[in-house]
Amino acid sequence: MTNSTQNLSKNPTIVDNKPTIMQLEAGKYYWCSCGLSTNQPFCNGGHKGTEFTPVAFEITEKQTVAVCQCKYTANAPFCDGSHIKLDSASSAHA
Repeated sequence: MTNSTQNLSKNPTIVDNKPTIMQLEAGKYYWCSCGLSTNQPFCNGGHKGTEFTPVAFEITEKQTVAVCQCKYTANAPFCDGSHIKLDSASSAHA
């Protein structure tokens, strides 16, 4: 295991400091929880070799959603505002 993989096993890669607002059709989706997918916010298998797994979720009817991109939401896969706390923490250390 490399150092970057060891670090990632505890902390996801932050993709963005704001959610992705998107309209999703009814269906089953897999949200990337590690931040390594090149198909954000959806999983493409980039988590292989880490302790992360994708989060399956289902949309029952077409709707607009705010999908988390900081990967620290407590309401995965949806944004809960956790990126605001991350922004504040990084600003305090700058």
